[in-house]
Amino acid sequence: MTGLVLLVTVSLATIVFGFRLHRRPSGAPRRVLATALSAGFIALCAALVMVLLEAPALAAEGAAASSGLGFIGASLATGMACLGAGIAVAMVGAAALGAVAEKPELLGTTLIYLGLAEGIAIYGVIVSLLILGRL
Repeated sequence: MTGLVLLVTVSLATIVFGFRLHRRPSGAPRRVLATALSAGFIALCAALVMVLLEAPALAAEGAAASSGLGFIGASLATGMACLGAGIAVAMVGAAALGAVAEKPELLGTTLIYLGLAEGIAIYGVIVSLLILGRL
């Protein structure tokens, strides 16, 4: 039941923020990032409230009450790492495109830099898998 309520809450928050972003010009990346972070914060607060409300019932049944917080931690590890990787790839990709336009022989080096920026997301997924393995 908690998962269904959380899914509906996150879906509604995404729809609301999507409509707010629909009319904005695409030249405002900081506003888009701030809006996306606001939506993520609302979803995190909703998940935390749902886990804390259900913890006494889980403890009475003998289940581990901390497993819900473990899922939140795993999702935060993946989400924040992917957000950071997206920002890194955007900055490195723009700089790499400018460098390759001036000196085409730098293509291999810039691809290595892009791969390093994308590796941040892979690290987040690995950390979340380690967290989920402990639950």
